[in-house]
Amino acid sequence: MEKIEQLSTNISGVHIEKIKLEEPFMDLAARFADDNGTVVLMSGGDLDCARYHILAGFPWLTFTGLGNNMTVTTGDQTFDFKGNPFNTLQILVKQFNLSDQGLPSPISAGLLGYLAYDLKDHLEDLPRTTVDDLHLPQICFFAPSFIVVHDKKYNETSLCIPEKIVNGKSFFEKDRTAFFKQQEKTPAPKEAFGGDPEGFKSNFRRDRYLAAIDKIREYIASGHVYQVNMSQRFKMGFTGNGFSLFETLYKKNPAPFFAFINAGNHQIISTSPERFILRDRERVETRPIKGTRPRGKTIEEDNALREDLQHSKKDDAELSMIVDLLRNDIGKVCESGSVKVAQHKRTETYQNVYHLVSIVDGKLSENRSSIDLLKATFPGGSITGCPKIRAMEIIDELESHRRHIYTGSIGYISFHDTMDLSIAIRTATVHNNKIIFSVGGGIVYDSDPADEFDETCHKGKTLLDVFSESTKTATPKPVVWLNGQIILQEEATVPLTDLGAQYGFGFFETVRVVNGKGRYLDKHIDRFNNSWVDLFDEMPPDVTWKEVIGQVISQNNLGNNVAAVKILATRGSSTANSYDHTHAVMTRPYKHRLEEKNKPGLDLMVYKEPRQTPLADYKTLNYLYYLNAGRWAAEHGGDEALIINSDGSISETNTANIILIRNNTFILPESPHVLPGIMCGIVCDLLTEKGFSKKSCPVFTEDLFLSDQVLLTNSLMGAVPVRSLDGRKINFMPDLSEEINRKVL
Repeated sequence: MEKIEQLSTNISGVHIEKIKLEEPFMDLAARFADDNGTVVLMSGGDLDCARYHILAGFPWLTFTGLGNNMTVTTGDQTFDFKGNPFNTLQILVKQFNLSDQGLPSPISAGLLGYLAYDLKDHLEDLPRTTVDDLHLPQICFFAPSFIVVHDKKYNETSLCIPEKIVNGKSFFEKDRTAFFKQQEKTPAPKEAFGGDPEGFKSNFRRDRYLAAIDKIREYIASGHVYQVNMSQRFKMGFTGNGFSLFETLYKKNPAPFFAFINAGNHQIISTSPERFILRDRERVETRPIKGTRPRGKTIEEDNALREDLQHSKKDDAELSMIVDLLRNDIGKVCESGSVKVAQHKRTETYQNVYHLVSIVDGKLSENRSSIDLLKATFPGGSITGCPKIRAMEIIDELESHRRHIYTGSIGYISFHDTMDLSIAIRTATVHNNKIIFSVGGGIVYDSDPADEFDETCHKGKTLLDVFSESTKTATPKPVVWLNGQIILQEEATVPLTDLGAQYGFGFFETVRVVNGKGRYLDKHIDRFNNSWVDLFDEMPPDVTWKEVIGQVISQNNLGNNVAAVKILATRGSSTANSYDHTHAVMTRPYKHRLEEKNKPGLDLMVYKEPRQTPLADYKTLNYLYYLNAGRWAAEHGGDEALIINSDGSISETNTANIILIRNNTFILPESPHVLPGIMCGIVCDLLTEKGFSKKSCPVFTEDLFLSDQVLLTNSLMGAVPVRSLDGRKINFMPDLSEEINRKVL
């Protein structure tokens, strides 16, 4: 960590100039939205906390961390080290401190980004029983080369350029020019976005969510806690542009703490109404929200819902409890006696909900920093519960996934003693063609489980509804055939007690399907049935696989395409004849290996771990050896791994059989155990018809270089020539494989 104090970059000051905004701020932001490290903070509505729009981009420093693995990058310097994210943040803010320059609020230079809820584990010793299925940074901040601040109150716009010095050289003119050059570019056409036709899917069934709330009420009754924030997570496929979603949401329901972060491999889109913590020099403020009602469809219904919220004893008690918690949290770093409740239980109006809000403020102690304040309060008590530590333990027990950004914080930490962070609620993450967001609510003993479930749906309504039209034309989700039924692929499961899941006790066949017809399907089914008898010691299932494959191909809209179909079987839960096997058929579009790689042949690498197992006679589900071999080859510049036996002789590759051609003879490597390939047999028959003689014998790596050519075969790619082995060229004549493929594919 000491190395980051030796960064070659420092800041001598900040250049600030007024600029004229000739377009809506959102349109300005859109010009930079596709750039990694762009952060947009939009203040929607006319509340007193919604004064500034902020755009930041072209980061000169990036700080990310996951667990104890920290990375700081600036220019051509990258530091990877073990550390605490809050301590690292403290060092960065201290190193570039500009507090003596009298810079204006809200921010002129600093860090913009997010802190995930899961950073709690760096502040408290808490159990971790949930799953991190996203594996995204828990902390992500960018130091931008420019910041644009638009003051809505005075309709003034300022451009702030930190005056960076890198190895003694000023980058001010370069940074300023880069900003104006991008600003003047013709805006790109606005892109659409969409989701799955079925819409969002929750990680909770309604009955399980209600049961979780009942469990919390039991904890409350037993004296563990007074309140717990319980959430459910929604996910679906996502296509299109994340910033377009951000802009659409802002137009539908502007809230004070809208945020968009382009973090490269993921984007954060936040529509939060809640301030977590504000620092303006010595002044500190937090604004907890507790209590929500949906807006009514008529004026009378709307007024009734508002009054119901204002007179709700449950919501009053819940908000008062969190106010006390936050007073205690900020009191840890504020001057004694300075913390007070400036406003309590005021009603704030949004397009789809009403909220109850309180304002708590205080005076930061002279020797305390923004990071001290953050450590004293994170994560915000309004979205954990009370007491905070026990509430977080219960959250971890009852929720299944790590929250990541949900109920973390988004905003800025300046280099000149200002900070404004929102609570990351109503916040979505776009990652790996998926969109994920969570919605929750505070549970107290008087909570009605059904009402709490419905409240989460009200809170997520804006985000849910914005996809209602776009999902109608989205690409359908893939389906599979599982144990006699066509179901969504994402819903297909194998029981944990299945020996296939535990030990890889099962097997599969991969079939090439062209325009709905399986190539050499009878041969694949024969091999499938033989494997069933040999491995399961039972009669194979009486299933018309041709019809099943036809259904799967049709319902995945692949009838006019080339597809790869996998037929899979597992043993089930018992070594006895329990007949609880898993039978499955799945498919995907297939693109030929050579077309995919845009090359005329494949390159091999000898895998250094010999394989010798009788299971190699079958395509078992215990396929990890071959998977790792293929990965290893790719890491070393190859397309396929050459598998060798324990005596050094050649067996196969990680996906294909091998045929050597020498003079007028084709040679099959002799191996104690090797999968009898369907396509290999078909190609051998064709070669025999062409007048080639067949020979089987042990083959070693040097024999490949003595051959006229070497072919790889499998059912998907047919016959493909080999170009090299471990970087050494092999005789290469693609004509024969092209002739074979015209007949077999």
